[in-house]
Amino acid sequence: MRPEALTTVFDAGCEACPRLAAELARIRESHPGYHARPVPMFGDPRAALLVVGLAPGLHGANRTGRPFTGDHAGILLYGTLHAHGFASHPGSADPADGLALYGCRVTNAVKCLPPQNKPLPAELRACNRYLAAEIAAFPPRAILALGRIAHDAVLAAVQAPAKRFRFAHHAVHELPNGMRLFDSYHCSRYNTQTRRLTEAMFDAVLADVARWLGHPVPRRGTAAWRAGGQPHV
Repeated sequence: MRPEALTTVFDAGCEACPRLAAELARIRESHPGYHARPVPMFGDPRAALLVVGLAPGLHGANRTGRPFTGDHAGILLYGTLHAHGFASHPGSADPADGLALYGCRVTNAVKCLPPQNKPLPAELRACNRYLAAEIAAFPPRAILALGRIAHDAVLAAVQAPAKRFRFAHHAVHELPNGMRLFDSYHCSRYNTQTRRLTEAMFDAVLADVARWLGHPVPRRGTAAWRAGGQPHV
């Protein structure tokens, strides 16, 4: 991809949504050490698996600048990715932790922090062009949508009819472009504390993803397991 085309995939200076831009400006003033800008994808752009979340969390990705880093949702996400060979270790609250993703990348439907974690429909539409460009530029074989909003954003990005592909936890959809879409409830603190999503439920979804991709999982006790796995090639 040409450097001048990268802004079609991600624009670190995007202020297309006035409400979100104003919220980030306010946070940069109140929390000078926070990233408080659009958050880029994390992982190998050409990975076989794309994980799509909702949006950066206030004290998570909005603070650290890395998706699902520094908040409760990231504990379950990266821990489960690690268990299935997609991550070098379970992750931490620090983006300087050396975490690497193998055959996987993580992004969000909305790149900027929305107030109360609730993006407006117009903001979802405005930001969808980045997700669409990312999928088109680096087509994954599988997409894992975390929650209904991420599911709908993926369908919009690939121009698939929403009525044909209904969201449900542990649902699997064959998209018209040949990709396979896996659905899961979002791994948020609320969902895990209320037991709407358990660790076992989330693990089962990732196990299906890894199995379908033929992704190798290091055997327990081996050097590869202790190191967190090896790159998927």
